[in-house]
Amino acid sequence: MDSIVRANFSHGETADHSEPRLNGCPWHDVNEMLASVGLRPTRQRMALGWLLFGKGDRHLTAEMLYEEASQAKVPVSLATVYNTLNQLTEVGLLRQVSVDGTKTYFDTNVSSHQHFYLENNHELIDIPNADVELRSTPHVPDGYEIARVDVVVRLRKKG
Repeated sequence: MDSIVRANFSHGETADHSEPRLNGCPWHDVNEMLASVGLRPTRQRMALGWLLFGKGDRHLTAEMLYEEASQAKVPVSLATVYNTLNQLTEVGLLRQVSVDGTKTYFDTNVSSHQHFYLENNHELIDIPNADVELRSTPHVPDGYEIARVDVVVRLRKKG
């Protein structure tokens, strides 16, 4: 692929994703983040939030976060991890990215951007929004609006 498709994906992005002021203390920052979206800072949400957001922008599956939690000796079930990830997605702190019918990643970067999916290592890499351009969108049925357009460019090693 010699050129990257260019896109502008502002359709329907009306949610206020302004982040609370962070003070550099990961535990305090997670507490503020949860409070800013009306979620109670339970012990499990705090621990999972600390694991999720303490390492910068990243893409994780529920299983990957569960494994990190297990290694960090955080006592949570896989069901709790799924529930927490879905709650954080619903309030706009995470973005869900589906790459096929069986694999869903959760992105800590909720800004407008697209992804490369490396098929060989099952990894997502951000594509800056300026590198993708959508020239038009399809007609939307009455009563609906475009919430978001996701582009996932699948890559595999040559040869």
